[in-house]
Amino acid sequence: IANSKFVKNRIKKTYNVDSMVIYPPVDTNKFILEEEKEDFYFTASRLVPYKKTKLIVEAFNQMPNKKLVVIGSGEEFESIKNIAKENIVLLGYQEDIILIDHMKKAKAFIYAAVEDFGIVPIEAMSCGTPVIALDDGGTAETVIDSVTGVHFKNQTKEDIMLAVEKFETLNFDYKRISELTQSYSVERFKKEFLDFVNSKIELNNKCK
Repeated sequence: IANSKFVKNRIKKTYNVDSMVIYPPVDTNKFILEEEKEDFYFTASRLVPYKKTKLIVEAFNQMPNKKLVVIGSGEEFESIKNIAKENIVLLGYQEDIILIDHMKKAKAFIYAAVEDFGIVPIEAMSCGTPVIALDDGGTAETVIDSVTGVHFKNQTKEDIMLAVEKFETLNFDYKRISELTQSYSVERFKKEFLDFVNSKIELNNKCK
């Protein structure tokens, strides 16, 4: 079992073995639709280098008229704090209730990491919040360009800035964004995983 097509391709390349994609479960009942968005962008993650949060902050440093809120803690917190300009708000670690409130109200969620799948962008979209994300890894599959968000090609501040500019020319249906995330629900995951296991048991029994 692979948790994305991205990982499925890597399994095939590394081991020359085919696998079935079963996307991980996302608690879409916890991250509920909010159609009243506010005028700020949002990102949340562990503040470690591969998450590229500093890159997002560097991009927004060059867009002083756009507000960015960052939630998360980690080894890069101080270095990000030292470069962040006045339009960027660093909240550090926050409990789920605060994180979800920001996720629901943000005009867009920004995500620049290469992930095998990437659950947090799905949580944002479950809230009806569009996602501006890298067109690589899991988010290349889960974010639909110009429908549930906007893709950018490279991990550069210039590409992030261009994606934000594109985002602001588009109109998004928040309800539709939320509805599309239901395909990642916990119930769906349980059914697909159980069906997969049962199919292998059945195949094994036939081979005896």
